[in-house]
Amino acid sequence: MSITNLVDMLKLHEGLMLKPYQCTAGKTTIGYGRNLDDMGISEHEAEALLHNDIKRVRRELAALDIGNGLDDVRTAVVVDMCFNLGINRLLGFRNFISALRVKDFERAAREMVDSNWYRQVGTRAKRLVKMMETGEWPE
Repeated sequence: MSITNLVDMLKLHEGLMLKPYQCTAGKTTIGYGRNLDDMGISEHEAEALLHNDIKRVRRELAALDIGNGLDDVRTAVVVDMCFNLGINRLLGFRNFISALRVKDFERAAREMVDSNWYRQVGTRAKRLVKMMETGEWPE
């Protein structure tokens, strides 16, 4: 059997949907007929999505000049916050972003602490604040 022919046929029959939808059987489906309710995704697929999302977030941040020129640890903090908040909510952290642009990491950390986000996400926020302050990966 030719895998290429099979792939082409399945693409034709299933169609491509880039956002989840309910198929005729009422199952949440995505891509070329992937039944998320019954099959979910594999760890390998989740890892691929994560890497693609990291690249996308880094492009978005760079285009908005948020975090450009930061060391790896502080860049990771900003990317992590963007994952958690989304780019639009992160843009609401104007004082935080302003502090990043002048590399005032103590002020950036204070701005992180002085937010609803900090009170909502618990340990994650505490870890990220420490990383912002020290520029070091957590142990």
